[in-house]
Amino acid sequence: MLKVKKHGIILRPTKIEFESKCVFNPGIYQDGNNVHVVYRALDENFMSRFGYARLDGPTKVVERWKKPFAVPKYTYEKKGIEDPRITKIGDTFYVSYVAHDGKNAVIAYMYGKNLFDLKRGGIISPLMSYRKASKLFQFSKIKDDYYFFSSFYEKYAGKNVLIWEKDGVFFPEKIRGKFALLHRVLPDIQISRVDTLNLYKDKNFWHNQIHHLGKHVVLEGRHGWEARHIGAGAPPIKTKAGWLMIYHGVEPRNNGRIYSAGAALLDLRDPKKVIGRLPYPLFEPKEKYETEGFVNDVVFPTGTARFKDELYIYYGTSDTYIAVASVNFDSLLKELLDNKEE
Repeated sequence: MLKVKKHGIILRPTKIEFESKCVFNPGIYQDGNNVHVVYRALDENFMSRFGYARLDGPTKVVERWKKPFAVPKYTYEKKGIEDPRITKIGDTFYVSYVAHDGKNAVIAYMYGKNLFDLKRGGIISPLMSYRKASKLFQFSKIKDDYYFFSSFYEKYAGKNVLIWEKDGVFFPEKIRGKFALLHRVLPDIQISRVDTLNLYKDKNFWHNQIHHLGKHVVLEGRHGWEARHIGAGAPPIKTKAGWLMIYHGVEPRNNGRIYSAGAALLDLRDPKKVIGRLPYPLFEPKEKYETEGFVNDVVFPTGTARFKDELYIYYGTSDTYIAVASVNFDSLLKELLDNKEE
């Protein structure tokens, strides 16, 4: 069993209006000893914006903005921007995030050469209703859970609700010449690859993806702690052994859900091939700050940084705080290789 050390909370809500309710689910970019933290901030009216902080080393906060890093700008995000993930591909930053208009959750992105001067790139998930998607699901080898979530969100948000897309995470380099994006059509993690990000705005592209959705699945929930659904967490890390992916899994309970962190190793050339995977949670909500908060029993990993032999994993906890855990990098890889995917 791996030894994971929890370092506790590094960022809490403040008295500043835009982040007075909760701060959680941070995007991370490491530049040497500097760790840039772009996080989801919630105000008392439940509007989500992004805040910013900088760490010196893995845990020491040396800078924190008193104003938002980014705010909702367009109609598709008028009710909030959520859960940023930061990836740098070449010399360009890509910040993928969830955009919410009060009814639909979609994946969008920002981009730019400078992390502090980003432009909106628009929506990069399917603008397709669950009603239409359900008709396409029948052509693909997928489990009944896909239909369950279709019915669930139609009841929750209305008959014309779009596919509920979250957890969009870019790989940090092109794979065989194409951008690669992990995303989550409930309940699994899928991958899509495109020559140009503009292709994500093509309805025909997404029609084909949903029509053959089963062929694009990277991971399914296999164990009890990830039985309800799973989703990508931090941007994958390239290693000699494969792409190291930190993700989250959700266990359903009658009195709520339990969110835990997981880890898997994907093939470098074909990330749909899973090399190894932990059969148990990398870590799970145990501390009081993880089990009690705005949403109880949540650890939600969204970014990483590496210092010496340790991988630091940054995560939202109980949808209220930002915390850090660490694990020996080589030990994690060895454990994944010792748990080959069947």
